[in-house]
Amino acid sequence: MHPLQPYGWDAEWEAEFAPFAGQALLPGRVVRVDRGLCDVVTPAGTVRADTEFVVPRDPMKVVCTGDWVAVDPEGGDPRYVRTLLPRRTAFVRSTSSKRSEGQILAANVDHAIVAVPLTGDLDLGRIERFLALAWESGAQPLVVLTKADLVPDAVTLSYLVQDVETTAPGVPVLSVSATTGAGIDVLAAVAAGGTSVLLGQSGAGKSTLANALLGEDVMDVRATRDVDGKGRHTTTTRNLLVLPGGGVLIDTPGLRGVGLWDAGTGVGQVFAEIEELAGRCRFQDCAHIAEPGCAVLTAVESGELPVRRLDSYRKLMRENQWIVAKTDARLRTELRRDWKRKGAEGKAAMEAKRGRWA
Repeated sequence: MHPLQPYGWDAEWEAEFAPFAGQALLPGRVVRVDRGLCDVVTPAGTVRADTEFVVPRDPMKVVCTGDWVAVDPEGGDPRYVRTLLPRRTAFVRSTSSKRSEGQILAANVDHAIVAVPLTGDLDLGRIERFLALAWESGAQPLVVLTKADLVPDAVTLSYLVQDVETTAPGVPVLSVSATTGAGIDVLAAVAAGGTSVLLGQSGAGKSTLANALLGEDVMDVRATRDVDGKGRHTTTTRNLLVLPGGGVLIDTPGLRGVGLWDAGTGVGQVFAEIEELAGRCRFQDCAHIAEPGCAVLTAVESGELPVRRLDSYRKLMRENQWIVAKTDARLRTELRRDWKRKGAEGKAAMEAKRGRWA
């Protein structure tokens, strides 16, 4: 067996690396990145390497946990990452900076596990936001509801799971408890099928969940606060860890902000039922505000589509359009013109309705 096989090495990665094999470079996978340096697991062991030679102007091409790279062989001091192999998938969010940049959280991921704690009110909008980015990454999303042992009864737990399933069409939803072990075997079976990234806000129980999958206390865990039942932020870097049952796990720090980054396709998949309804609207460019023959609004009026879902869809679509437009001046101008036109049409339609009611 190839030494890197437990980390996800396969025939396709070997073919991608082939051009660099003749340069005496070593293949490796990045397991941790820290201030321009990274830990890379290679066939000869884990090495510390400098990323100076692969620091691009494009922040989307910086070395990230999960990347496959070509690194200097033993003997160099320091040793350098010489190139990145093409990524299969990448989980990206927008940064909070005014430069409108994307930030890669994990690369070459097969499963995006969104951890959601059951210790407070479910933030369905936040789940939809995570799922939009997960779908856009190319990975298969999975929602894991953590701390299920703290839910008072099975009936309540069932209702909570149903709420999330309605919010996440086409996405498996699993309730787990790291304390009792409930659901951990199912999650381990999913994670064994490749590389998984563990995502969620601080206090979602990600580190506890990672330890349960690893079968030992590798990640630092702090006690839950008595005041609000939330955990404290513990993970500070993204770490790639081999799971005993197969597969690898990338544990990430808690995310306070989850800004979209060119995730139009992902938003469409999260709100698949709205996209399907939109295909029945009378007008192809229907904004679903007050247009006649709007199938989306008809579904809202009949109760088929919850108002909250439509509001969330509109919010994420606007945010995504704006973040894309911020990097494209022509698109920005067209978007402003389009919003102004649709706003005027919506206002006229509402005035016409009021006129009929008068």
